[in-house]
Amino acid sequence: MSNAMKAEGKCLCGTVVFKTKEASPLVGVCHCEMCRRWGGGPFMGINCGSDVSFEGGENIEVFNSSDWAERGFCGKCGTHLFYRIKRNKMHMMPVGLFGDKLPLKFTHEVFIDEKPGFYDFSNETEQMTGEECFAKFGEDG
Repeated sequence: MSNAMKAEGKCLCGTVVFKTKEASPLVGVCHCEMCRRWGGGPFMGINCGSDVSFEGGENIEVFNSSDWAERGFCGKCGTHLFYRIKRNKMHMMPVGLFGDKLPLKFTHEVFIDEKPGFYDFSNETEQMTGEECFAKFGEDG
């Protein structure tokens, strides 16, 4: 992963703490219906690769959300922790878990064809439909 950086974060209650050496500085947003149902709005995350270590991991609950991915959350406070591709263990992690000190840039939006009409972001981003996203990345993210 180019420009990868070390990063750490935690859930709302602090029970689950994590570290990664592979955090991307590029923020992406997913507008798919499943992500919006999961979090009540679009998912804003960064790719943290497959090397993510957790303290308090016994408190992580995992929901099998599709044939290719699963979603993790803190069993104590409910904080969303990750969207993880099953096959390669790639973690997309909510950007808010990292605090506000990382040098991040909002660059891309996926499933733009599922975005409701009541909101828009003003940033200029690369935008892909669900079909374009699967064509580019497959089901492995």
